[in-house]
Amino acid sequence: MTAAPQPNIVLINCDDLGYGDLGCYGSPVNRTAALDQMAAEGVRFTDFYMASPVCSPSRAAMLTGSYPTRISFGGQASGGLGGVLFPGWSVGLNPDEITIARLLRDRGYATQLIGKWHCGDQPAFLPTNHGFDRYYGIPYSNDMGRQVDPPGFTFEDMKQILADIGCTEPVLRPPLPLVLDDEVIEAQPDQAALTERYLEHAVRFLREHRDRPFFLYFAHMYVHLPIYVQERFKAASANGDYGAAVACVDWATAVILAELARLGLDENTVVVFTSDNGALAPERGGSGSNRPLRESKGTTWEGGQRVPCIMRWPGTIEPGQVCSEMTTALDFLPTFASWAGAEPPTDRLTDGRHLGASIGLDGPHLDPDRAFFFIGGPSIEAVRVGRWKLHVRKRGAEMLELYDLDRDPGETTDVATRHPAVVADLQARIEEGRRDLGDETLGIEGTGVRPIGKVDDPVPLTEFDPDHPYFMAEYDLPHRG
Repeated sequence: MTAAPQPNIVLINCDDLGYGDLGCYGSPVNRTAALDQMAAEGVRFTDFYMASPVCSPSRAAMLTGSYPTRISFGGQASGGLGGVLFPGWSVGLNPDEITIARLLRDRGYATQLIGKWHCGDQPAFLPTNHGFDRYYGIPYSNDMGRQVDPPGFTFEDMKQILADIGCTEPVLRPPLPLVLDDEVIEAQPDQAALTERYLEHAVRFLREHRDRPFFLYFAHMYVHLPIYVQERFKAASANGDYGAAVACVDWATAVILAELARLGLDENTVVVFTSDNGALAPERGGSGSNRPLRESKGTTWEGGQRVPCIMRWPGTIEPGQVCSEMTTALDFLPTFASWAGAEPPTDRLTDGRHLGASIGLDGPHLDPDRAFFFIGGPSIEAVRVGRWKLHVRKRGAEMLELYDLDRDPGETTDVATRHPAVVADLQARIEEGRRDLGDETLGIEGTGVRPIGKVDDPVPLTEFDPDHPYFMAEYDLPHRG
């Protein structure tokens, strides 16, 4: 089927939502009626990957269609914490990068980001310098504001731990800023109320731009810790605060879909739902599910990077589809660009491919032999080609384990000794990837790497004022994740 020209695009991205956290992906405890219905009306992807198991490089990669290390997220250049950016750091997504928003705005789209950014908090790195007309949200994770230290563990303890693992930028904890465009309008906002405030801005954006193509990137703070959620969701949850936050995400999706229908935009709007990485491990306070996958956020096992993805476009995408091809967030940029009548950038390397044929629309078929690299911090740790996934490193330690993901998506049985030819082929792919994307652990400088953005004399967006009437300090209530 041929896609209609210049559809509206709504991209909904959750924070730390696991593969098994939605009803349509097998959750027996979380209430996700709207998302389950969205999947029934569109396509559900079973083998969809984010390009990183942690937030900043995942989001930067998705927006640019480029692996994290290609844009220098992950190693010492980005602060030495695997690419996760903290308040007041001097680095961020380079303003020279071409994002989805920039491509679409150049084609006449109205563009807005609502929610979490986390690609740099200095003015040069904010969304309004990356193709978004408007921005309303928090510039990094919702736990990076003022906090009450948990018993037996202080902020100084955390700073020492980060210094021990090579953090090269100062670790600060200023009040959490709520930003409108490029101005802080509130510090330490009530997080339980934020999703409703986000929705108000989203509905206003949809109504204001109903007569022209638009791109709305709605980036939830849920289900990242700490979780503060309205009592009405808690009362109905069978999975504590975590289930309540998932239900709030589901409700927000229902509101957006209902507004699109009310405005008569349903059939001209692509809505995509996904998560920036897998759920947090229970031993780190997480309550989400990556079942049936192995491990969790922060790892390059399947549970760290394979996430839910649902795409709905009534009248264009055939309902009830399940796509089991290997697909990635890197593919959004060329796919959205094509639908908008734009061309992906030709003056630089990018890593995504058009998804049209995978969901029954026009476009080239994905190469079944294409490689996807799993990047942990500054290095390639694994690669997938077709059904096979080879792990060669985990957190600096060398390894060699092969898994057949068709038969064993939980990565329980290493079959490397049974398939030496497959291992050799995938090792060669990794070597090729290292030459292109680099490998800081091995001292390899990639030929296709671009610099991260950097400013002199960075300043946090907020400073703590002991006389200011802040609403709350994070973690000042018991959270149940």
